[in-house]
Amino acid sequence: MNKSHDRTRAPRIPSGPKREIPKGLWMKCPQCEQILYTKELEQNQRVCKHCQHHFPLPARERILLLTDPGSFTECDSSLSSVDPLGFQGVRSYADRLAHYRKESDLTEAVISGVGRIEGRAISLAVMDFQFLGGSMGSVVGEKITRAIERGARERLPVVIVSASGGARMYEGMLSLLQMAKTSAALVPLREARMPYLSILTNPTMAGVTASFASLGDIILAEPRAMIGFAGARVIRETTHQELPKGFQTAEFLYEKGLIDQIVHRHRLRSVISAFLSYLAPSGESGGPPAEAREAT
Repeated sequence: MNKSHDRTRAPRIPSGPKREIPKGLWMKCPQCEQILYTKELEQNQRVCKHCQHHFPLPARERILLLTDPGSFTECDSSLSSVDPLGFQGVRSYADRLAHYRKESDLTEAVISGVGRIEGRAISLAVMDFQFLGGSMGSVVGEKITRAIERGARERLPVVIVSASGGARMYEGMLSLLQMAKTSAALVPLREARMPYLSILTNPTMAGVTASFASLGDIILAEPRAMIGFAGARVIRETTHQELPKGFQTAEFLYEKGLIDQIVHRHRLRSVISAFLSYLAPSGESGGPPAEAREAT
């Protein structure tokens, strides 16, 4: 009886050290919940191959995808935020700035400079949500303003890619002033008859939406991007009304006429190039601005 029992017993597998799967190797898509191989996701421009969900894209990766190889020169990189109000909370503003500079390898929530898209020179600013939620403080507003002024002065089309939770309230009223500042900078650009293309990504909210992001000659958005001013919960509680299905998505705003076109990330570069060829003055390919050679 004992021998029969021994024959049916499963063989013992020698125990050994467990091999742990490296962190960050796999990701779950928040849209379709499929498990994605991170390296494959990055090769697909951070777009889910199953449902086409657009993951957030770091600013430097976005610049590489949009501009011609080796054509981008960063400007105003020496600008960095300070703590004008001496803000104190659970963590001070100064501590938060130091943390996000280390974690994101960025000095601020926007990278600006000059580059080329299919041979055409542009003034470009790209926001990055991973730095304090892409919030717009004094330095973000200043860099975006300078990018617009650079376009007007050097006769370059301006392209701004927005990804932001809104104004940076650690700086109080100074952050809100950036809404007027960036909007006013667009007047000389319009007088110079140079086009401004605004690209809205997920999310683009609050003070950024209420200022330069909504003032483009052409406004493009990535699929399913959340775009709005206040959050849906705040609006619902204030109005005491149920909100329409898909409220504050790029698709909803496209139907209402705020957005000119919804563009898949894989096509964004070619679509921007096509609009620039239509809108920019003929014969102006735009040489590299003098200050680009001196950019730090």
